[in-house]
Amino acid sequence: MLATPSRPVRAVARRGRTEVDWLRSRRNRADLAVFHEFRAPPYGGGNQFLLALVRELEARGLAVEENRLSGGTPACLFNSFNFDFGRFRRFARAGARMVHRVDGPIAVYRGFDDGSDLRIRQINDDLADGTVFQSRWSLEKHRELGIDLREPVVIHNAVDPTIFHPPPHREPLNGRPLRVVTTSWSDNPRKGDVYLATSRDDPCSNALLEGLACGLPAAFLRRGGHPELVGEGGIGFDEAGEVPAVLERLRDEHDARRAAIRVPELAKVAGRYLEALRG
Repeated sequence: MLATPSRPVRAVARRGRTEVDWLRSRRNRADLAVFHEFRAPPYGGGNQFLLALVRELEARGLAVEENRLSGGTPACLFNSFNFDFGRFRRFARAGARMVHRVDGPIAVYRGFDDGSDLRIRQINDDLADGTVFQSRWSLEKHRELGIDLREPVVIHNAVDPTIFHPPPHREPLNGRPLRVVTTSWSDNPRKGDVYLATSRDDPCSNALLEGLACGLPAAFLRRGGHPELVGEGGIGFDEAGEVPAVLERLRDEHDARRAAIRVPELAKVAGRYLEALRG
């Protein structure tokens, strides 16, 4: 049986691969670079959004390279702390506009501080030309904690409209019990008529956006970015004990709340990212 390489050996091999990739990329060019540890879907809101964003940009004819910044590529988007920092620092260079997509504050929505926010601030200070916050709440919460990042703009996430959209027909309520959905990726319309968003201090929940995009009014905890995402397309609550009354109101106001749903369009969000990347 072959022995598993030790961590120091793996680290040396990783640095070696990075150096080879860097050398090969010096004469190459793409329209945009994206640094993120992409995972096969479904996997997390940030991952799902960036997959949709890259598909939208490529559909416009743009060449997007992942986890590499070639010598002629003019701009780079790097996501929060979800990438290989060592590789990113090796590829980062003057002459490319570097835009940092920021999540959190991480310590606020996780409920503990593991140093992620400090790492984000350090790499933002060192390498970012601009910063994209996913919600106004996230921007203001960072400032409240004394974390000022470079040239901030707020751009909400968006969902893939080929996946998340209202069905062509809906079963009317007609006095039946209200069905509630809390999952983010089921394609079964029988799962619910209302989306329940209970995450706390979530800056820009893709799960919530996906539910709204499918035409589900939301019952949402009034924390984090939920209120600015939902607007009049749902009803908020502050304590768990309020949920039954909120659901009763949503049953009574179902059609009006559904008609008030407004979700960011992926094409427009992609356009705003391109503006940020062009500076």
